[in-house]
Amino acid sequence: MTPAPRPDPGPPEQRHPPRGLPPFELPEGYLVAGYRTGAFLGAGAWGSVYAAEGPDGTGAAVKILGPAGLSPGQRRTAAQMAGSELRFSRRADHPHLIRTLAVVTVEDPDHPALDGAVALVMERAARSLQDLLATARPGTPVPGAERILAQVCSGLTHMHRAGWVHGDLKPANILLMPDGTAKIADFGLTSELEGTHAYAPPLGSPDHVPPEWWSQRTGARGVALRPTADIWAYGVIAHQLLTGGLHPFLGATARARSLAAQAYARGAVPLRLDQAVPAPWRAVVAACLTADRDQRARTDLAALVARATARPPGRRRAAVRAGLSLLTCTAVLLALAGGPEPTGAGGHRAGPPPLPGAIPAGSDVPAPYRGMIEDAARRCPEPEITPVLLAAMLKAESGFDPNAARPETGEYGIAMWTPAVFEAWSRAASHPGPKSYLDPGDAIAAMGNYVCWLDQQIKRRGFTRDLPALVAAAYRTSDKSVAAAGGVPERVRPHVDKVLRYLAEYGG
Repeated sequence: MTPAPRPDPGPPEQRHPPRGLPPFELPEGYLVAGYRTGAFLGAGAWGSVYAAEGPDGTGAAVKILGPAGLSPGQRRTAAQMAGSELRFSRRADHPHLIRTLAVVTVEDPDHPALDGAVALVMERAARSLQDLLATARPGTPVPGAERILAQVCSGLTHMHRAGWVHGDLKPANILLMPDGTAKIADFGLTSELEGTHAYAPPLGSPDHVPPEWWSQRTGARGVALRPTADIWAYGVIAHQLLTGGLHPFLGATARARSLAAQAYARGAVPLRLDQAVPAPWRAVVAACLTADRDQRARTDLAALVARATARPPGRRRAAVRAGLSLLTCTAVLLALAGGPEPTGAGGHRAGPPPLPGAIPAGSDVPAPYRGMIEDAARRCPEPEITPVLLAAMLKAESGFDPNAARPETGEYGIAMWTPAVFEAWSRAASHPGPKSYLDPGDAIAAMGNYVCWLDQQIKRRGFTRDLPALVAAAYRTSDKSVAAAGGVPERVRPHVDKVLRYLAEYGG
């Protein structure tokens, strides 16, 4: 496979925090508000987080926000975000909002990078919802999805009723405590309402901001922020949790998905929820993803979630009494705590719905790779990208040999990745940490993401027929080569014919 364009880099830089900032380096055992810091846990957009331990041994996390290494504009934004987090953390009090234990300004002239920084000592979580989604199987709800959604709803409803907008609700900002409790975190963009809206820096996650966000103008105080932005983000997160990580809008990159959401908002395409979303939750997700912001503002999220999670009387916990109100998220949490996961016919746990183009049972596709191939296909919204197409391409590329190699062209592994190209698409792999083009799971997941993007690019160039053949050709060359040839380039015709032959053998 020859080198191809890297994924869409996304919208302009000014709408996103800078990437790759060096973390604030705390000396080992550094004391912050009486908490002794330990291991570095990670860096966010504007700060770093360290594990910490209190005087009594209580675990905590220390988040450092400061101006070191930033441009003047970034420094102003960081200061604004630190102030926002400080104001909200002092007033927030809810079991599903991360609790701030202390807020201090570091005074340490001997460490200029830290002097004047704001440090927040917070509860320490076990992992984030983003970590949970990274291990999810597409088409299958993550464990405890309804319970998590009810708890997030509870925390979000509390914020809105108290007059605050989160502004950056996404899986990375929803933390799971050691006991599994979900808590909303990261209040750097959280702002207090002034009438119908608040103001915040023009930042946000492209996958979770509403369509109207892209057309807003930035004024002296930032962009207007409304609770409807949080409701939209909740709808996206609900779809992801209930489908094993699938986004409700088509696209192999965040930028492509945001453009699809904007096309939906213009009325160009309808809203298509994945078939894996349970029937009771479809109304919740659809209401949250209403394109009309004013209509979304009238959404009673707590009531919708209560109805979606209500169980028949025989299935409720004994602790749920007749006086339980189904119009609040808190009541829902009582009903769901420890409740059973959704099951299918015969009481068996429901699996993912049937996938079009499934690999036939009697085929020569090795059993260990079938689940990987199906997961990769399910993550792509394009109907042409089926398990049998990916299987046919893998067979043509390597004969399913994870040790295959073409040193003369620099291609290796089951998907015949060029290492540099794999690096650009390896984010499709379903686990955190380093990924390898020689690992079948990583290679197949990245292949699915890349092939999905190729399919979308080919369609954008006006092609509507013979898409499996064109995708196979683009994987060997590029979408630009396919466009230049007006179809399958002759030099890869034998390879594409092989793919189509295997595809026919698999029933595709």
